[in-house]
Amino acid sequence: MSQLIIDLSISSEEYVKLYRGVARTVFASSRDGKKIRFPASILVPFVEREGINGSFVIDYDQHNRFQRIHRL
Repeated sequence: MSQLIIDLSISSEEYVKLYRGVARTVFASSRDGKKIRFPASILVPFVEREGINGSFVIDYDQHNRFQRIHRL
């Protein structure tokens, strides 16, 4: 399994767009400079009143399929 570390700062207003389905994908850059995209739905456990802020580890398999995400 491989990992990417990302730093996110998504306001609550922006996440509402994702939650309502206006946007379904999050585009981000990992700390090592890779451009990645992933379904917004994987961030649901981390939504707070202010939105989503913090550093996260995304684990993926050899086929680049999402396995899990957790906060650093």
